[in-house]
Amino acid sequence: MSSAIELPYQLEPHPMTGVTSGKLGIWIFLSSEIMLFGALFSSYVLLRVSSPAEYWPTGVEAGLSVPIGTVNTLILITSSVTMVMSWASLKMDKFDAFKMYLGITIGLGTLFLVVKGFEYNAKFDHHIYPSVGWPEATNPSTYFALYFTLTGLHALHIFLGVLVNLWLLLFGAKTWKTDRVRFEGRIEISGLYWHFVDLVWIFLFPVLYLL
Repeated sequence: MSSAIELPYQLEPHPMTGVTSGKLGIWIFLSSEIMLFGALFSSYVLLRVSSPAEYWPTGVEAGLSVPIGTVNTLILITSSVTMVMSWASLKMDKFDAFKMYLGITIGLGTLFLVVKGFEYNAKFDHHIYPSVGWPEATNPSTYFALYFTLTGLHALHIFLGVLVNLWLLLFGAKTWKTDRVRFEGRIEISGLYWHFVDLVWIFLFPVLYLL
């Protein structure tokens, strides 16, 4: 007798929740992520309103590039569209189109990280680090501490999303031949995660770069 435990409701929705076990799991996980980023955003707001103006710059005053931030915003918005198109292609039984759109999503996520890397490098060249940088490069800076914490944590989430999507494209796609419903569910779950990290950036960009 097999000792393997079969998780129920992997393919069909649970009658009480209306979703599969995998989708319920990702929603619970994203709820914890909302609490994580919510705490960091709350810390940012509380520290900003309680700090003297001379110790808390705007994004432009701190040397952040609004055009670069705008480009990265457009990159992530476009990647959300291609992520949806990859899932929709599976539903329409267009596997080649799925591979193309998921590959574009991975490429756009990687491009976002490359742009963010150049942005970080520019800060380091000016001796701006997570603990110092305003108003002088040698001064302790709560602003840059939170900037690097928020954007660094977000970049880590993007990196993990890229890895998951890359695995689904290169290895997980074999499931399409044996269990299409299961594979469609995995892409949908990956898409929910991807949309979440994109949404986080939609909040990060105006808060850090524009205000």
